[in-house]
Amino acid sequence: MKQRSPAAVFFLPIVTFGIYGIVWLVKTKNEMNEDGAQIPTAWLLIVPIANLYWFWKYAEGVQRVSRGSMSAPVALLLMLLLGNIGWAVLQSTYNQRALPVAAA
Repeated sequence: MKQRSPAAVFFLPIVTFGIYGIVWLVKTKNEMNEDGAQIPTAWLLIVPIANLYWFWKYAEGVQRVSRGSMSAPVALLLMLLLGNIGWAVLQSTYNQRALPVAAA
């Protein structure tokens, strides 16, 4: 996963009226799919009931790429209830995963 600033993930959707939020979701979806997640096309975001299914599959992808450090239900609640704050927390989780493991 690419390192991004959690502050940028929080503030840029506000400044861009939500456009960056959609771009961030699509980019992270593609990165998670490269790591083996099975998240469907982001076009489902604009379909009213299908977007809930998409968010669940995204949350499952979060659980997979975080290697279980964040569960799918927690990721789903962060995204749906906290919005930009939840996205920033998810980005922080991605950044922790992207850090190289120190040799002991």
